[in-house]
Amino acid sequence: MESVTSADGTEVAYELDGEGPPLVLVHGGSGTRRTWDVLRPHLAEAYTLVVPDRRGRGDSGDAEAYDLQREAADLRAVVEAVDGDPAVFGHPFGGPVTLAAAEDASSEWLETAVDRLVLYEPALLVGDHRDGADLADRMAERLDAGERREAMALFFREAGGIERPEQLPIWPDEVHFHLAETIVRENRAVERYRLDDPGIDVPTLLLTGVHGPAHLRDGVFALDEALDDSTLVELDGGGHTGFQHEPGAVADEIRAFPG
Repeated sequence: MESVTSADGTEVAYELDGEGPPLVLVHGGSGTRRTWDVLRPHLAEAYTLVVPDRRGRGDSGDAEAYDLQREAADLRAVVEAVDGDPAVFGHPFGGPVTLAAAEDASSEWLETAVDRLVLYEPALLVGDHRDGADLADRMAERLDAGERREAMALFFREAGGIERPEQLPIWPDEVHFHLAETIVRENRAVERYRLDDPGIDVPTLLLTGVHGPAHLRDGVFALDEALDDSTLVELDGGGHTGFQHEPGAVADEIRAFPG
């Protein structure tokens, strides 16, 4: 296990795996670095995988204050600790984290530190999906009422498009119920984030499953229009977690995408 100190003093832990050019994997809201375990064997022969726990999760530290810019600083610290110019793969809250890291830094940093970006259904709210967005408040209400499982089920349904999360093979034994408060604060960041002109020039691969949630698919399409150098790929038969259910297909798209 490696670690790097972020701008606010938070320790960010990460694993290294594989051999080749570096690829940083930035997990989403419901998971930790273990989220990538199914995909990693499909990429480790082609890349050195850099797999962090985002702050407040796994082996990483945390701070009392929180905002998206702190997460962005964490990612920049990891990127700068890695030998070479890595690609960055974000899913789904890892998407706005990656975009914020690029937007908050100078264009010179992005051009010299990052080879390319890959974003799988980043958590972006656009158009009508922004109207009345209050998932964070509704999750918090359930937590205040002592309904932790109900709060997480609500997150799986509305953020991930999983109609019956209680029927998932991972429910309940492998669900990170203890992360519910962390997910609430991240949902607030999603609700505040507005996609304007990202100002990102590096090649960006955008992935979405044809069965992904409508709000995330709409966000991907809007981001594709906003970026100057993007490629959008719709994965046949895939959903929001296609990188876990069809890891070979996702790995093929990443390997085929030129930096």
